[in-house]
Parts: sequence; structure tokens; C-alpha cells
Amino acid sequence: MTFALFQQTPASGPPGWTQFVFIGGMALMFYFLLIRPQSKARKEMEARLSKLKAGDEVVLSSGLYATIDRVEDKDLWVKLGSSVVKARRTAVAALASEAEPKQN
Repeated sequence: MTFALFQQTPASGPPGWTQFVFIGGMALMFYFLLIRPQSKARKEMEARLSKLKAGDEVVLSSGLYATIDRVEDKDLWVKLGSSVVKARRTAVAALASEAEPKQN
């Protein structure tokens, strides 16, 4: 009786390659939904920051509106009211002339 239990063939499942197709599909979804849009937004922001020049009115990441006084490699000198302060280029969130970013 026990030999009959051991001699039964196991139920066959889906082929092994279907798991690889599923994992590959998940990787493609991850790329197109997360990685690609983020890299596109980063490139646009880098292009926008590279075009900054003296006299541009910008919005800093702190929410302050400022006018660029002079531009250096990684830093900006911005006018806040009557004073001029030094800020990093990456502190610029947007140009003040641009429309406000869309909320998700």
C-alpha cells in the first residue's frame, strides 16, 4: 500500500520559463513606471539649472522668491530684498515666470 503512494507522479505545474517571463515583465514595468520618468525629470531640471543667468527671478526650495545677482559654477548669488546671499544651484526649485508645477 505504501509503495502505491510513493509511485504516484506529482501534478505538473506551469513550465519553468513562465516565471522568467513574469519577472521580466515586472522589471519592464518597474523601468517604465519609475526609473524612466525620474531620469527624464532629472535631465530637464539639470538643463533648466544650466540656463540660469543673472537677472532671472527664481523660486528657491525654501519657497522664497529671489533674483539672481551673479552665477558661479555650483553657486548663485541671489538678491533677497536688499541683501545678497549665496545659494546652491540645486536650491532653485523653479523659475518664477514658469507656471506652478502640477500637483499629483
